[in-house]
Amino acid sequence: MKTVEIYTDGACSGNPGPGGWGALLRYQGSEKELSGGEAHTTNNRMELQGVIQALEALKEPCIVELWSDSKYVIDGLSKGWAALWRKRGWIKSDKKPALNPDLWERLLQLTEKHTMHYHWVKGHADNPYNNRCDALAVAAREKYA
Repeated sequence: MKTVEIYTDGACSGNPGPGGWGALLRYQGSEKELSGGEAHTTNNRMELQGVIQALEALKEPCIVELWSDSKYVIDGLSKGWAALWRKRGWIKSDKKPALNPDLWERLLQLTEKHTMHYHWVKGHADNPYNNRCDALAVAAREKYA
């Protein structure tokens, strides 16, 4: 299987408010950038959307090294929280409804096609790929501001 690095980020002005997401896919020295946004959304929805759109761009099952500065996304996947929420009918362990079940469902379906490895990266720090995704997300958000 091919190994692909994916970096993603989301941005929102107000929460909710206009938002954007950015993704960068890297494979054997080639890079592909993706971005998009919505007029009325939340930061977490944009974080999820970045990962979803990046995974949907893959044409075959891959080994995916996913990098994100979103603990919500990384922990939700790597710690199995989202899978447990789905198993419980989108109810969290505190008996409250899980947020964004529509996006989590799409994301879980996509991750099941690939061999996933999750990496949290500090946002707005020294990672140039995360910083590029942030710039893509902010630029996409500005189209809706």
